Amino acid sequence: MIANELISVVVPLYNEAENVQPLLERIRTALTALRYELILVDDGSRDATVRQVRQYADAQTKLVVLARNYGQTAAMAAGIDAAQGDYIVTLDGDLQNDPADIPAMHQLAQTGDWDVVAGNRANRQDGLLLRKLPSRLANALIRRLTGVYIDDYGCTLKLFRRDIAKNLGLYGDMHRFIPPLAVLQGARITQMNVRHHPRLHGASKYGLGRIGPVLSDLLLVLFWQRYFRRPMRLFGPLAAVSLLAGAGVSIYLLIQKLMGATLGGNSLLLLAAVLLLGGFQLLAFGLIAEMQMRTYHESAHKPTYRVREIIEAE
Repeated sequence: MIANELISVVVPLYNEAENVQPLLERIRTALTALRYELILVDDGSRDATVRQVRQYADAQTKLVVLARNYGQTAAMAAGIDAAQGDYIVTLDGDLQNDPADIPAMHQLAQTGDWDVVAGNRANRQDGLLLRKLPSRLANALIRRLTGVYIDDYGCTLKLFRRDIAKNLGLYGDMHRFIPPLAVLQGARITQMNVRHHPRLHGASKYGLGRIGPVLSDLLLVLFWQRYFRRPMRLFGPLAAVSLLAGAGVSIYLLIQKLMGATLGGNSLLLLAAVLLLGGFQLLAFGLIAEMQMRTYHESAHKPTYRVREIIEAE
């Protein structure tokens, strides 16, 4: 283990006043042998969370107070932006994640040369119907669609190399899809079983109401993963199918007309028009998206690749 490496521990907090003191104590005990900084991000708490942090923080603790409640993804992004460590760890503030797992995750990342180590709550201490079962279904769906095979997407406890964490591009509710976002950068990812404790204080911020946002964010991740750099590969085939179907219906109607049929009021005439117009619109969307991608990369000088390392002969 490289002794002088700095580990940044990022913890989003929202109404976790009762958990602040034991959380800080656990982190200090767990990371005694490591060089670390602790970044607590208050996400617009309405209780005494900030006051508790001010009371119990030490010289290794930095508090970032957001202007209002933006959500866990924004709070996590703010903490990562403020982090200066060689490795960055994300951790829940409700005491369910155990900071004692961080040293082992750090060692695994170093010995295995992993860019991301994701925690897997092997013995999860949550309710079956409202928490564990929906989570298992969501994990299975995300694994199947993204091709990133880790067991527990919902575990906040993760360790990243600095360059991966800094370029995740988190916004909205994308913290649930950090592994696919990291893989898009070429990150090498593994997982490790971690401890999980029942919540002792405060109320959970998760529930079945998050199913809709998760599904919509999943569609966005899939678009990024498969079509972000070449959007025409999505819109082109759809346009072709729509145009060919519209042309087929139009030819059929033309044959019917030549055979003496009356087309007035025929619903197929409307279908043909919709398919043809829809095909041209999809084609236009694809061309516009391609031009926007070219502008995005060229005007901002963003490369279409990421270099892991350059090796020169000595």
